[in-house]
Amino acid sequence: MLRDKETELLTPEEQLARGPMDLPFLLLTMLLLGIGLVMVLSASSASSYYESGNATHYFLRQALFAGPGVVVMFLISKINYQTFRGLSVLLLVISFVGLVLVLVPGIGETRNHATRWINFMGLFTIQPSEIMKVAVILYFSARISKMREKAATIRGMLPFVTILAAIAVLLYLEPHMSATILIFLVGAALLFVGGAKLHWFVGGGLIAATGLYFVITKTEYMQARIDIWKDPWLDPLGRGFQTIQSLYAIGSGGLLGLGLGRSRQKYLYLPEEHNDFVFAIVCEELGFIGGSIVLLLFALLILRGYWLAIHARDRFGSLVIVGITTQLAVQVFLNIGVVTNLFPVTGISLPFFSYGGTALLIQLAEMGMVLSVSRQIPAPKSG
Repeated sequence: MLRDKETELLTPEEQLARGPMDLPFLLLTMLLLGIGLVMVLSASSASSYYESGNATHYFLRQALFAGPGVVVMFLISKINYQTFRGLSVLLLVISFVGLVLVLVPGIGETRNHATRWINFMGLFTIQPSEIMKVAVILYFSARISKMREKAATIRGMLPFVTILAAIAVLLYLEPHMSATILIFLVGAALLFVGGAKLHWFVGGGLIAATGLYFVITKTEYMQARIDIWKDPWLDPLGRGFQTIQSLYAIGSGGLLGLGLGRSRQKYLYLPEEHNDFVFAIVCEELGFIGGSIVLLLFALLILRGYWLAIHARDRFGSLVIVGITTQLAVQVFLNIGVVTNLFPVTGISLPFFSYGGTALLIQLAEMGMVLSVSRQIPAPKSG
């Protein structure tokens, strides 16, 4: 159970005299970010050279976001996290506007038959669904902590369910099933921690599963993905090509790997080798041991996040960390599952590793929020 200390108001002196940020969480974040940048450099070298004549093209663009992202993380960590409560409604509205604008012809950008991005005059692109993930965490955390026990009633849950349904409709039109699943699971986790009864989740889960089954069976491209997931060799040179090449990369890595930078599948065999399927290159170059170490670092970061949530000063801080940590855990689990063909291809990225400036910047901002909450964790009483 989360400790509810919402009534403990901080004086200005207490706000200024906050403790240091959580060092283990910070070090794990920076370590994963560093390894991720190295793997982007290695995995993208061939495609970068083929597309731009510069083997470091993708790496430099990723580093261009990683540097400011670290600065943003530290700046956010110094903000009193209660400020996020007041920004939650504004961020949710902005996210909804972004999801609508994506669907407007001439504004939304389409890639691989999906319209998920807004292009700002060719300078940079933004994926509103990434911002929506943060907005849902902050808004749900703020409302649940304020409503207390009322959030666990059917009437109290109705606004949250309505918001999730509206998001699902907009993401279905893009389409973006992986983001839909991720946001639903994070929202459900926050409601559960907030006190919602288990039987409501069973009923809601059955309804969601029925809706997902309907969407899959009535959507041609999703049904095709399910068929390829069952047997990638049904279309080895088409839809099954990516999965097959990913399995080749993982298998050829063996126990110790081929060595950093020595991947063979990155030479235009494995599509999205520096993005959604970068973990396959990790396994190919660093082997089973290297891949296991990366997963261990993610596991330690997730466990540390939940530990911070348990010890947070108030309910709002606890819920914020639970939401961010659950999002990270689910995203890592789904990405590894896709790369190893445990799940159908969903287009979900691996945090800190997959190429994508907007996603990386937001991930580091979320880590800053966790660190901000950690700075106000009450010190253990001596004696």
